Amino acid sequence: MNKNNDAFLRLVTIMDELREKCPWDKKQTIHTLRYLTIEETFELADAIDEKDWNGIKEELGDLLLHIIFYARIGKEENKFSLDEVINGICDKLIVRHPHIYGDGTMEEAGLKTVASEEDVKANWEKIKLKEGKKTILGGVPKSLPSMVKAIRLQEKSKTVGFEWENTEQVLAKVDEEMAELKEAIRTGNQDRIEDETGDVFFSLVNFARFLQVDADSALERTNKKFIRRFNAVEAAAAAKNKALHDMSLAEMDVLWNEVKKQERTNTK
Repeated sequence: MNKNNDAFLRLVTIMDELREKCPWDKKQTIHTLRYLTIEETFELADAIDEKDWNGIKEELGDLLLHIIFYARIGKEENKFSLDEVINGICDKLIVRHPHIYGDGTMEEAGLKTVASEEDVKANWEKIKLKEGKKTILGGVPKSLPSMVKAIRLQEKSKTVGFEWENTEQVLAKVDEEMAELKEAIRTGNQDRIEDETGDVFFSLVNFARFLQVDADSALERTNKKFIRRFNAVEAAAAAKNKALHDMSLAEMDVLWNEVKKQERTNTK
């Protein structure tokens, strides 16, 4: 048995012991673990964004613990075992990669001959439908954050050819949606304004995708930039013995522009 197997079995054994002996672990259910799992996932995302490899290693361990925890509860409820979880994903990966593991031609299976990652994605969606998925978009989780969901919807619809041909067409769609939002604002109809605002966001996410930019990562980058600059403005005001709530917008704007100028100087 190799060291990876030893480490995995060690964790499974510890989980079994905790479930039997620890008052907190004994109380947990799939529902109480759910929000903790979401939190751990976002902690992993933070570590990835920061390229914190030690953090990534730690958060992967936390997520692995959660997977084993759910599998232990599944076993207790006579729903499934850890072996079934592992073998299930192994079987799925083999079936969905016929260009690697298949024993026949791709054409006979109604699939594309794989020449690019886009071919792999298209085949993946076709295979999912054969497995029982009812719609192309059916596998997108309802609880995904809205921006991430928009990206996934666009990526999945692309696999069947529902896609603009070039960036110029997507930009034209952004302009069209902005015009419709402006018209909605003129009507004063709040429901329509919200609807058209959503359309603008969706089209911008699509435009970012055509630019090969992850819209969610780009927005988070701007969030961090805003936090950094606003904190710098607050510090600059404090250095002048002023509080932001006592300053006018024009005064704060002066500090904001000073911070931006200083950042650009430091990056040259």
